[in-house]
Amino acid sequence: MPGITREEVAHLARLARLELKDEELDHFATQLDDIIGAVARVSEVADQDVPPTSHPLPLTNVMRPDEVRPSLSPEAALSGAPAQEQQRFKVPQILGEE
Repeated sequence: MPGITREEVAHLARLARLELKDEELDHFATQLDDIIGAVARVSEVADQDVPPTSHPLPLTNVMRPDEVRPSLSPEAALSGAPAQEQQRFKVPQILGEE
């Protein structure tokens, strides 16, 4: 597999609207070639018997049962509020709307 060329890096830089100096083009061409080589090596290791995964370990959600439990009454929740209206916190208007 041929390596990525300096001209290809310049083309990618133009597409991304990046202005790169000559020495940066050479530097990035080397780096991108190394990255492409590393990805190719990983692709060689992957076997047909190994399914693709997003995480190395299985993930499970930890859920608790949804149970009704005692909680604050509206009066208790609003007891420390500086202002309240219709069992709600009253805050200053910020958008200029009614």
